[in-house]
Amino acid sequence: MAVERTAHWVFRGAGARVLCVAMTLNAAAALARAQMGNPSSASNPFYGSVTLRPATDETLQLSLDEAVRRGLENNLGLREAESGETLVKGEKNQALQEFLPTITVSGGTGVFQHDLAAQGFGPGTISKFASLLGKTGGGFNPITKDDLTQGQVNFSQILFSGPVISGWRAAGAAERAAHFAKMSARGEVVQQVATAYLHAIAAASEVDQANALEQADRVLFDQAHAAHEAGTAANLDELRARVQLQAQQQAVIAAQNTLDKDLILLKREIGVDPGQKIVLTDATPYSDLAAQTPEEVRAVAYKNRQDYQNLQNQLVEVKAIHAVYRNQRLPTLTFDGYWGVDKVNGSPSHGTFAAVGSLNIPLFSEARLRGDEETAAAQLSSVNAQLEDLRGHIDQQVRSALLDVDAAHKLVDVARSNVDLATRALSDETDRVNAGVDDNLPLVDAQATVASAQSNLIESLYQYNLSKLALARAAGILEQQYRVYLGR
Repeated sequence: MAVERTAHWVFRGAGARVLCVAMTLNAAAALARAQMGNPSSASNPFYGSVTLRPATDETLQLSLDEAVRRGLENNLGLREAESGETLVKGEKNQALQEFLPTITVSGGTGVFQHDLAAQGFGPGTISKFASLLGKTGGGFNPITKDDLTQGQVNFSQILFSGPVISGWRAAGAAERAAHFAKMSARGEVVQQVATAYLHAIAAASEVDQANALEQADRVLFDQAHAAHEAGTAANLDELRARVQLQAQQQAVIAAQNTLDKDLILLKREIGVDPGQKIVLTDATPYSDLAAQTPEEVRAVAYKNRQDYQNLQNQLVEVKAIHAVYRNQRLPTLTFDGYWGVDKVNGSPSHGTFAAVGSLNIPLFSEARLRGDEETAAAQLSSVNAQLEDLRGHIDQQVRSALLDVDAAHKLVDVARSNVDLATRALSDETDRVNAGVDDNLPLVDAQATVASAQSNLIESLYQYNLSKLALARAAGILEQQYRVYLGR
């Protein structure tokens, strides 16, 4: 579930000065996305990564922990979440400037020419100036020039502003929300990478199983061929053995292709070049999970779920924004001033300064103020509703994950029992065929049953591990405890 929102903070300063900081927070904090048939970073950034190194001739030994580490360093979805947090921090620093004094230094020198007549000095006024200077009116030139050199230090600060104070609180809440969005994205990376790794392990197990069955089928085919050549078995038995062998060869090709594609997906998620050769060093993990009640897991989730904490901070932020609009009715007190030095036409320099305190009191802009408040109130109500819904959603996820873990565990037990039974049946049927009691048709059926049972066991183990990962994610502790939940 990606969280996308835009919050507008309005800070009102002295002299009707308006500062609008528009903050956009895009957090890729997704919850338990199911793997798509052909996933790509275009549809989900967590399927992509930043590839830092080209492929080499060496084979990379890759454990689950190493895959997770690389994913946390290079995954595209997490990089985007980290950039979103950096963006929010930068905009918070922009908001901080409203509390700090603004000091600037300016200076300059130049030659200025003035037309006194153009500036409103009529002929009579010019004649009076001329008489004061001891000149006749015709001898006084209305065009004057002067050299002016200036240096000035300017100071400005908001001493009190209700909207600025509330806006700063909103900025702090937005920064915390961005942090939890990033942490949620880290959990998503762990889940995606671990899922891809476990899927690749399951695919590798399917390849090993398919190769083993192919070797067994080749032995049976050789036996059937030899028996047919010796005249002790019908040609039909040899044909059946050949069909079974070729069918298993097709299964090997398909299983290997699936494994290769799963490895490419895993490499894309963790920033390894798709052409790099890798070997998975971890086997399929299995361990029983300690029994937990929905109440216990839910309590942990409310404490640790990053998306829940994210939304709580969004609520704080929206409340602060509501206060920004409400506090626009309060006076704003500012101080502005400068100190400088002027020098005109080579005369001695002299200092200039100004110190001005301003009190800005809004008298009547009620329609706009009420409109702003109603907008903020609507946003506040929406976030409150989302928070209440998320509490229910967390409860639903926790209960569903616990049910999935229990069901998957039972399926693993049944699948293991089926493998044992199918293996015993295959052994018995092999003895009957070798004794000449049966032809090889029941033997082919027994082999197919074993293959199906082993595939079901591989899939059951994979689903059981996925359900435990989903439970850890629902509790908000996946990054810290995925090893514990997988029994590693």
